[in-house]
Amino acid sequence: MERVQGIGGYFLRAADPAALGAWYRDCLGLDTDEHGLWSQPAGPTVFAAFESGTDYFGSPSQQTMLNFRVHDLDAMLAQLRAKGAEVAGEVQEMDGVGRFGWVTDPEGNRIELWQPA
Repeated sequence: MERVQGIGGYFLRAADPAALGAWYRDCLGLDTDEHGLWSQPAGPTVFAAFESGTDYFGSPSQQTMLNFRVHDLDAMLAQLRAKGAEVAGEVQEMDGVGRFGWVTDPEGNRIELWQPA
């Protein structure tokens, strides 16, 4: 059986693609080239399906949620708050998995930030 080798891209609709791309660059440090190519360090990726009624993604209209690995969750959340981003107040910790925090981008997409254990 042929198998996928990894995530090749993540695409989202935006009312203002240039402004949203700038937010991801300026707030999260996501440096992409003119085609959106981003080379990231190797590390774990989680692929999981959730129940259709979950509120974990925030808005019920949001069908997927992007999760970024971060080195220092507290520093990233402080950076986002300093830039005026909408950061969730709680941080969750899962033994053996890591710590999680959330931010909402300017177009209303909830994003999960994960500091692996």
